Amino acid sequence: STGTSTHPHPPNIMRLSHATVVFTIASLLFLLPYTSSEPNPPTWPSNVYIFDQSNSGYTQTVVDRVFAENGGDSPTFNGQFSKDRYAFLFKPGNHNVDVNVGFYTSVIGIGQTPSNTIINTIRVQNGDTDYQGGALDNFWRSAENFQTGYTLWAVSQACPMRRILVKGNLDLYQYNGGCCAGFASGGFLADSQVTGQINSGSQQQYLARNTYMTQWNGGVWNMVFVGNSGGVPATHCSNNNGNPYTTVHATPVIAEKPYVVINSDNTFSIYVPNVEYNKVGPTTNYNNRRVIDFSNVFVANDSVSVDVINSKLSQGLHLLLTPGHYQLSDSIVIDRDNTIVLGIGFPTLASTNGAPVIRVGSVDGVRVAGILIEGGSGVHINTLLQWGPTSGYAGNPSNPGFMYDIFARVGGPNDKSQYQVSVGIVIQINSGNVVYDNTWLWRADHDVNGLVYNSNNPSLNGLVVNGHNVTVYGLAVEHHLNDLVLWNGDGGSTYFYQAELPYDVTQQNFGQPGYAGYRVGNNVQSHQAYGVGVYSFFRDHSVTTPNGFVSPSKQGVKFVNPFTRFLSGLGEITHVWNGNGAAVNTGHGLQYLC
Repeated sequence: STGTSTHPHPPNIMRLSHATVVFTIASLLFLLPYTSSEPNPPTWPSNVYIFDQSNSGYTQTVVDRVFAENGGDSPTFNGQFSKDRYAFLFKPGNHNVDVNVGFYTSVIGIGQTPSNTIINTIRVQNGDTDYQGGALDNFWRSAENFQTGYTLWAVSQACPMRRILVKGNLDLYQYNGGCCAGFASGGFLADSQVTGQINSGSQQQYLARNTYMTQWNGGVWNMVFVGNSGGVPATHCSNNNGNPYTTVHATPVIAEKPYVVINSDNTFSIYVPNVEYNKVGPTTNYNNRRVIDFSNVFVANDSVSVDVINSKLSQGLHLLLTPGHYQLSDSIVIDRDNTIVLGIGFPTLASTNGAPVIRVGSVDGVRVAGILIEGGSGVHINTLLQWGPTSGYAGNPSNPGFMYDIFARVGGPNDKSQYQVSVGIVIQINSGNVVYDNTWLWRADHDVNGLVYNSNNPSLNGLVVNGHNVTVYGLAVEHHLNDLVLWNGDGGSTYFYQAELPYDVTQQNFGQPGYAGYRVGNNVQSHQAYGVGVYSFFRDHSVTTPNGFVSPSKQGVKFVNPFTRFLSGLGEITHVWNGNGAAVNTGHGLQYLC
């Protein structure tokens, strides 16, 4: 006979419902924001040093050892293409140390305000005591968020000072003897206070933004002041019967660079200053910011794959890049609003497969800061960093995107006889309402094996702007092989520009096409540029190029105090802007259009 089992199986419908429930829960969990925490404090790599005031002897030993590796003048510009990267994080307190800052070194106070951290002295000396070298190649170092006394900061490009309180004079050059006081070539000072005098000396060009100064002395070709307070010089076009000053009263839109802060319990946060409009002077209200706990920050080192980095970003974390060389097999992708990516100690990002090192999507409020990007070996890269899709994105004027201290180089560390680096566009900004605060986009004129010739390590454009209402403070672009800057978006603004045309081009490949240092697209209706210069040193061939600056001749397009400069070599720039202004050549070296 047959009977009914005393342990019957549940009907199939029940099993299907259970499976559906499990699947649904798993799907919902996948869609929820990332909730697990990153360690705080994080595990810092060995090239990030956190210094306490109680152990100044140890601090001095470390600082001196790093400078011996990456600094000094024996050999000249020692460490220029070093692989070593360092971040010095000084806790709040009074540090009785003297810090010589070499290549690829960031000196950072990690208090809430500059006055929380006091460093006895900080200095950058000439990398070559011969004036013909001087500070010309003093690149890639930084100082942020501390108080100090008299300061010597003899640098050229890519050496920002931010959020510094200098109680005394600030010298931006060093005189070792002979002519010309070391040929310092460019710099950037922002959100700082200097109680003494600022002496620019041999600085050829400089930007000071939102800095309190008692007095600024000197100026060679182009000193630009935006949103400063105190003894700010008045505008004076040219260096005839006065100094070459371009002064803008207020900074139209800025959010100061995010920074790392140590908390009382030795955990860490990132402070993210809020957006300000028409800002004058340095920050006084340090509570005008949001705070990101490091439990929401992924701290990466260069052994971490780009897949892991992108996974963390997709989960809603922010990203801190520690010093190192990041060989990226794909792009770091930023597709969430208000994401912070902060580098310390000059983390260097290189593309190994031709993709951009960073790609920002159609998002608002993203801030990327403190990185050095470069081309990879033996692979062509169409765009090294792409902000916004090529189809364009309007952006948000109340929540702009920000780029700070993003520096780039095409060539330099490579030996061109072994392999070349090739880039189409270094930085492409397709989104609107983006602010770029300090950059140097360099196609290297020299590398580890000497001078670069014959358009080796090619790069066509340094900066291409397609988005509307893009603002740049402190723009330096050098040696790219077509138009160095190509600006197609409306409503753009540049405050300070310095460009050197390529040394190693010919009349056929540069002069005849009429390439310029800065070109505004024909369809642009409004654009403004303040304190802008284009220099020539056609070293290898005689090249005549028609204009330093080219733009549509429209009422909404204006250039304030543009100029051209013949440094040396052959050929000429025939006009300053749109056929106006005399030629610069061996007989006439400097021309302003006032």
